Amino acid sequence: MDQFEVVVSKAEALTPRIREFVLARANGAPMPGWAAGAHIDVHLPDVGRRSYSLIETNSPRAAAEHPTAYHGLKTGDRLTISPPANNFPLGAGTSEVALVAGGIGVTPLLAMACELSAAKRPFSFYYAGRSRSELAFLGDIERLANVSATIHADDEAGRFFDLEDLMARLAPDVPLYLCGPLPMIEAAIALAKQMNWPQGRLHFEIFSAPEEKSGDASFEVELKGSGRVYEIPAGKTILDVLLEAGEDPIHDCKRGDCGICQTTVIEGIPDHRDYILSESERASNKVMQICISRAKTKRLVLDL
Repeated sequence: MDQFEVVVSKAEALTPRIREFVLARANGAPMPGWAAGAHIDVHLPDVGRRSYSLIETNSPRAAAEHPTAYHGLKTGDRLTISPPANNFPLGAGTSEVALVAGGIGVTPLLAMACELSAAKRPFSFYYAGRSRSELAFLGDIERLANVSATIHADDEAGRFFDLEDLMARLAPDVPLYLCGPLPMIEAAIALAKQMNWPQGRLHFEIFSAPEEKSGDASFEVELKGSGRVYEIPAGKTILDVLLEAGEDPIHDCKRGDCGICQTTVIEGIPDHRDYILSESERASNKVMQICISRAKTKRLVLDL
């Protein structure tokens, strides 16, 4: 199933800047099942693809076993969406985990908290934002996490959330699941490297699209399989150009954090801008994420 039509059955303002939508099939048929951390892509006319997390705060089984609606316009609007995808899954097991949400980044972590609570698996929940009035689903979090919920409002604390202190205090075997603004995620990635965290201990999800950097220049990409050559202008990614040309490279997130579009580099030096390659992988220049990374050389030859 590539895409299907849904109708907005409910729209509710949770805070002055955040709204919750319930999406369902017009005929009431079940929706595809999903697991904690999953999202859907909504395809909007004149806007394009936008990703939204799926939410479940009462029963994790309700999400997994053919739900009748998705939380995700006004009531009655019809949309085209893609089936659930999950680049941010909750790892299996019984050991403790830490969940950290910044602002609206709380949405994928809500379903994780629901699943952990139902499984009676130990977890801590940290939720940070500018003020309590901007913290959506606060009641659900306090109910699910109970005493393990730490709420931080900048206007009450007089300072930003101290992510470094939290990461330093976590027991060495506790994985961290983080979703929030891009600067928060980039800070966590840098801190994990400074603290010598093993790869895979920090889990995160990014919803912001890549931004053009000053000094970006055009370059060429040659596809080894066909010999076709494409010019990649500043402001467009390799993936964008290939898709527009009718090529069909495997991809998903378009943000450099899922690894689906990873491609072997045969010639040339990539300008790595992803969030998943290790330092040794970057230094080797043998692979790159074509959804976000560019080139330091005039041409790249890719194994496509």
